[in-house]
Amino acid sequence: MNDDQLTIRQMCEAFDVSPRTLRFYESKELLSPIRQGQKRLFTRRDRARLKLILRGKRFGFSLEEIRQLLDLYDTGDQQETQLRRTYDMALERLKDMERQRDELSEAISDLKEQLAWGEQQLAAYAQARAAN
Repeated sequence: MNDDQLTIRQMCEAFDVSPRTLRFYESKELLSPIRQGQKRLFTRRDRARLKLILRGKRFGFSLEEIRQLLDLYDTGDQQETQLRRTYDMALERLKDMERQRDELSEAISDLKEQLAWGEQQLAAYAQARAAN
């Protein structure tokens, strides 16, 4: 093993993921570590891909979308196609996230109004009970 390769344990520690997660991504052909018997050695390329996978998951991209973006790396145009497609998908994802945020903000506001109404009703019941 050299400095450019990490074991599965080192990858787990570096990226705060479980071995199961790494094996899952490997089974989905998103990562392709070097196999030496039972041992897996992850290269710089695997580390870069895992970083992109985790970032994509954080932003809500599906594994299939992430795979498509990663596959564009090898198109031979110095990643211009990959960057353009990633940028376009990220813009769409941002719009979706902002829409979801707005819907959630509206739901939170509505729930707060309902809770305030409920609090007033409970206070009125308590006052009426105290007066009796």
